[in-house]
Amino acid sequence: MINTKKTMSQCWLAMKDRPADHVAVKVCRKDQWVDISWQEYARDIELLAGGLLSLGVKPGDRVAVMSTTRYEWACIDFAILCLRATTVAIYPNNTPEDTEFMLQNSRSQIFIGEGRAIVKVWKKIQPLCPDVRHSVVMEADETSADMTSWEALRALGEKYLSAHPEAVKKLANATTEDDVATLLYTSGTTGRPKGVVIAHEQAASEISEAFSYVGVSTEDMSLCFLPYAHVMGRIELWGHAWYGFTMAFAESIEKVRTNLTEIRPTILVSVPRIFEKIHTAIDGQMENQALKRKLFNWAVQIGRQVSDLRATRQLVPLPLLGQYEVAKKLVLNKIRDAFGGRLRFAISGGAPLHPDIAHFFNSAGILILQGYGLTETTAAITVNTPFNYRFDAVGKPFGDVKLKIAEDGEILVHSKKVMKSYFENQEATDEVYKDGWFHTGDIGEILPSGDLKITDRKKDLIKTAGGKYVAPQRLGGLLQMNSLIGHVLIHGDQIKYIVAVIAPEKANLEFFAKQHNIAFENWTDLLSNPQVQAQYRKAVADTNAQLASWESIKRYVVIPQEFSVEGGELTPSLKVKRKVLDQRFRDQIEALYS
Repeated sequence: MINTKKTMSQCWLAMKDRPADHVAVKVCRKDQWVDISWQEYARDIELLAGGLLSLGVKPGDRVAVMSTTRYEWACIDFAILCLRATTVAIYPNNTPEDTEFMLQNSRSQIFIGEGRAIVKVWKKIQPLCPDVRHSVVMEADETSADMTSWEALRALGEKYLSAHPEAVKKLANATTEDDVATLLYTSGTTGRPKGVVIAHEQAASEISEAFSYVGVSTEDMSLCFLPYAHVMGRIELWGHAWYGFTMAFAESIEKVRTNLTEIRPTILVSVPRIFEKIHTAIDGQMENQALKRKLFNWAVQIGRQVSDLRATRQLVPLPLLGQYEVAKKLVLNKIRDAFGGRLRFAISGGAPLHPDIAHFFNSAGILILQGYGLTETTAAITVNTPFNYRFDAVGKPFGDVKLKIAEDGEILVHSKKVMKSYFENQEATDEVYKDGWFHTGDIGEILPSGDLKITDRKKDLIKTAGGKYVAPQRLGGLLQMNSLIGHVLIHGDQIKYIVAVIAPEKANLEFFAKQHNIAFENWTDLLSNPQVQAQYRKAVADTNAQLASWESIKRYVVIPQEFSVEGGELTPSLKVKRKVLDQRFRDQIEALYS
């Protein structure tokens, strides 16, 4: 591993010197996985950088990219970084209003969109974004006739580089640690998103320390699907280029499960929702099959006993080891095979992963390592490792990270990984930076083992009329263990008891109906079915059984709609917009208290 790098631009400079037979990237083209070498990868980046230079991009300029995760996104990001410019990353499912705000707020000079759907958004807001002087499209068609096509940008780059062959290399070599690498916008759960300024110094600190800490090597392969507007997705991209491991691009989020078996990754960077969906799909296969369910539960129980012993470095008794081999052959290996059969570990972040989910997969040999961090900390500041992990905490601080807990329980951080500032928002920056410590807004504790345990978001804590604090994320997570529940809004601040607004998981609800021979015309009709209602009652009862009386859910309502980004109920990173939902479902909430 090369440890002399200090900027992301040096990742590109190092690409050309990597072994020619070492695969850098795998992409699926016309149903075939194609290997791309480091040299081809580097040349694609250089051509795009040359194209941007021909469009007048200068050091310090901001180039906005709005696309799903794909090879072209990776190339253009490094092209921008090599020019000492700044990548403004925008979620592909952002609303036109939020996209307009980010382009105006960042004063981006170039806009790069993926294809038809994003071009439609761009056309709607283009007149409101006067700073954008050029627009580029990755997938051109008749809707983008007035935009520069991807092929045209590469051709411009080839022409520019023929006249200035050393231009990109000179700028890449001149990149400093203080140059701003990217603007990543926060989720906007409590208002307008804020632009998080991450310089090359923060990026290098995170990547150089996090990946080596968990034991990633050049021999690893990952399957990449997280959005690059999400800090974890971006760090995976930069880490792959820094260390030189192979990265495959999933065809889409819908095809992740299929791609896992095709690519057979050795490491995986994900968010809890992916593991929850796979767990739900596996669990759903047991419906109405009593014998199969009994065998499945036995195998998972045996796997759990073995994994618990190994986690605490205890010997596994021979009789149990024999049962474990049988359990693997009959059940557990099939779960492992769903991830391709080669996975050494997965890293989960962005939101809490329920310990039961982690234990379930670990029983089958799928180790999920939880980490903790924010966009403002350039992703992880603590993480479990394959040799030191626990499922009730998010690991120990690594590298230069220093933590302390404030009197009110808030987690404070001191590290080079912490952002430079919020973009041109000194007031918001001053609110979170105090006496050299970054205030995360999360509540937690440092366990005797040195591991960090998260309780909840400070701003999200609910204080009941009785003066008790309730953690809504915990309650929502417990409810979402039921496959028929998609998202949850917990309410009860300054009121006598806790209530819940439950949004169903449509696909699982329809599957449940088919499994139980329940006829329906529209999926919302199922909410009045007694069997379905019993499932929701059971979910609430199971949750309450794990809670103190003052934090238990006294009443709830199941609404006939799913929460979505497009509907405005969720942020692009799939967090519930509590303030928006409190207003939108005010009548239903008030009825629960009447």
